[in-house]
Amino acid sequence: MTFLRLGQCPDATRELIGGKAFSINSMLTLELPVPPAFVLGTDECTRYYASDRKLADDVLAELRSGIENLESTLGRTFGAAHKPLLVSVRSGAPRSMPGMMDTVLNLGITDAVEKALREETADAGYAADTHRRFKEQFRKVVGSDPSPEPWEQLGAAVAAVFDSWHSPRAVAYRRHHGISDEGGTAVTVQAMVFGNLDDHSGTGVLFTRDPVTAQSEPFGEWLPKGQGEDVVSGRCTPLTLGHLAEFMPDVHRQLMESAALLERTFRDVQDIEFTVESGHLWLLQTRSAKRSASAAVHHAVTFEKEGIVTAEGALSMISPEQLSAFLRPHLAPTARVGATVLARGEVACPGVVTGVVVGTADEAEEMAEQGIDVILARPTTDPDDVHGILAAQAIVTEIGGATSHAAVVSREFNRACVVGCGEGSLMGLVGKSVTVDATSGEILDGMLEVEIPSKDTHPDLRVVTEWLAASTTGSENPLNKILAAAH
Repeated sequence: MTFLRLGQCPDATRELIGGKAFSINSMLTLELPVPPAFVLGTDECTRYYASDRKLADDVLAELRSGIENLESTLGRTFGAAHKPLLVSVRSGAPRSMPGMMDTVLNLGITDAVEKALREETADAGYAADTHRRFKEQFRKVVGSDPSPEPWEQLGAAVAAVFDSWHSPRAVAYRRHHGISDEGGTAVTVQAMVFGNLDDHSGTGVLFTRDPVTAQSEPFGEWLPKGQGEDVVSGRCTPLTLGHLAEFMPDVHRQLMESAALLERTFRDVQDIEFTVESGHLWLLQTRSAKRSASAAVHHAVTFEKEGIVTAEGALSMISPEQLSAFLRPHLAPTARVGATVLARGEVACPGVVTGVVVGTADEAEEMAEQGIDVILARPTTDPDDVHGILAAQAIVTEIGGATSHAAVVSREFNRACVVGCGEGSLMGLVGKSVTVDATSGEILDGMLEVEIPSKDTHPDLRVVTEWLAASTTGSENPLNKILAAAH
């Protein structure tokens, strides 16, 4: 079996411990501020399914060993009524599948632990909020009320994360990307840090370069007194990182320095989740950022110019799907004149598409199967909406920001996306034919005229064309075929 304490396994591979644990292990090796953690490898997921979805006794024993190590590291005790230890239980496939599998936060809390947190912090609101969050998430992920016994909570959460490997949304995601169902997900157990603790706490997401507009400056969002699920779920509309810089400049500076180091180390744009607990920065994970097609092309060109990667390396940063999306139509200037704006929001993934607005993922899938182009409008999206996102031409939401689940998945699938249009602004549009201009963030009435981009009007596309002409892979590179088909 594979059981590893992260930060102590320099040879562990992404295939063995999953992307999330791999990133934590790498950050700990770089001596960045990361809560301690351990991991059950992807092979344990395979064994779990081979054992009729039962956790083996040696796995349960290793979970106890891992928790005991966290206890000794932090001076806290799992399930104790004094200085209790809470943990997160997170999925982590070898290939990033954002939002497709399950996570349980704040695990280990009970009535007695809530009382201990209340006494330790002198903040009954924080303790009750943490307990509420745990119970709601546990019920959603595991499907039952949490046991009053923390060790039983842990076993149930680990099993639920393994189970989520074969959830309908995870299977649909793998089908779309041609990923095998073999193997499985690792499970990372990490000490909790609390963005909801006090007024000097919060949570956020940072991209080392803008994943939407292709600007080279860092981009991110920050939510004071919140936990990570609040941002990525889209339930809350966060603030910009400028608010963090103004409120906690030292934390912001440390975050930017860490981000620059991670981008240099991985030689790619990074998507970093972080928490600030009472003014102390903690990094929770980093991964290659899902980005819009235009951002993928521009960042590849910029990385080559900056000497971070070679031209061949830059070409590998652009997938055939991204180049194809980059070459899709944009709104004709004359079409905008006199167009009626139905709603405005924040661009999460650029593009211009037309279609009929639908209000549910199931309806999007059904109408798309009939050959109708649809726009999926939701108050906010849930991971279970993935089949509708795949079926739609674009996604628009009433609440949530550019780092929410809807935004990240839209960039992964190269779907035009506009988020945060305002509560009540979209569901009344169901049944209408509209144009989503996810360059300006507008939803326009009617199906408007679009134009096709070319290398003559896009310098980045001209550079990519020159790279391909000089590439050692020559005409065999699939990007060449897409360019040839477009022109």
